[in-house]
Amino acid sequence: MKRIGLLTSGGDCQALNATMRGVAKGLYNIYGNEVEIIGFIDGYKGLIYEDYKKLSPIDFTGLLTRGGTILGSSRQPFKLMRVPDENGLDKVEAMKYTYRRLRLDCLVVLGGNGSQKTANLLSEEGLNVIGLPKTIDNDLWGTDTTFGFQSAISLATDVIDCIHTTAASHNRVFMVEIMGHKAGWLTLNAGIAGGADIILIPEIPYHIDSVIAKIHQRAASGNGFTILAVAEGAISQKEAAMSKKEYKQHMAKLLEKYPSVSYAIADKILKKTGKEVRVTVPGHMQRGGAPCAYDRVLSSRLGTTAALMISKEEYGNMVAIQNHVITSVPLKEIAGKLKTIDPKSDIITEARLLGISFGDD
Repeated sequence: MKRIGLLTSGGDCQALNATMRGVAKGLYNIYGNEVEIIGFIDGYKGLIYEDYKKLSPIDFTGLLTRGGTILGSSRQPFKLMRVPDENGLDKVEAMKYTYRRLRLDCLVVLGGNGSQKTANLLSEEGLNVIGLPKTIDNDLWGTDTTFGFQSAISLATDVIDCIHTTAASHNRVFMVEIMGHKAGWLTLNAGIAGGADIILIPEIPYHIDSVIAKIHQRAASGNGFTILAVAEGAISQKEAAMSKKEYKQHMAKLLEKYPSVSYAIADKILKKTGKEVRVTVPGHMQRGGAPCAYDRVLSSRLGTTAALMISKEEYGNMVAIQNHVITSVPLKEIAGKLKTIDPKSDIITEARLLGISFGDD
């Protein structure tokens, strides 16, 4: 009997269930009745505290179109994995104990950067682990895209589309704050797809005067409204020049006054131009709902490939997609690496040719 563990870790997204379905269907078709799948509740937390349930084929029925995760998820920061819990429990040793007590042949981890760092840690500790790339931010190293990303783009784009009509009606400046603390992939793609006039992302520090110049330029050309797509991690040129400690202190003060970065930018625009700015924050809506068709296909391919890798005992790897081909990359090569946007990349050049400002002109 082959015994496989499954867990979903970190923030949820639309295609977690679809990916687990792909893993399960692949395993059942490879091993038939000679495989048992164990799902850990709330991510690594379930592995640490032995909270799990045995799953059957019926548990994976109807998951292709279902958002969220049937196993639940939680954030267990990698930097705290070596720190004992409040009762003195060694989390790493606890996870190893649970794995071995259940006689698992492999643990499949569906998660983003922090989750894959922990997956690599467990692999280095001697466990058989396979990672699957999940994040709406698409900032996971080693894969061209992650499942959940395209679904989130669709949702964020829908928000910008809806803002367009009311912005045009009232001739106002509208700002849509999109998820992405350290990488602007989601904001960039949704901004282009939604026809945003200004896109502010962490990789390209902005100057508020350049942002305002673009607003004035649109007004002078007869466009009474302007739409900004702003990543929640957008950073000004002045902030980018700060040390890590200075920036942390600066952000703590800023967030005492404003709900988020977008509101601070909106206030600067108001003070400098007198123009009212309306801020829309779709927030966790971007993680919700059913996965789009692209993510359903991607998740199915990634999941079944994970099952095939288990049958070949190709452990210590993350399943990835590169140049439209499903492949694998060693966990040790991707752990701790962040995939960000190159400011000189083709997509940035193309966006500029569309007339989009990144606030750095």
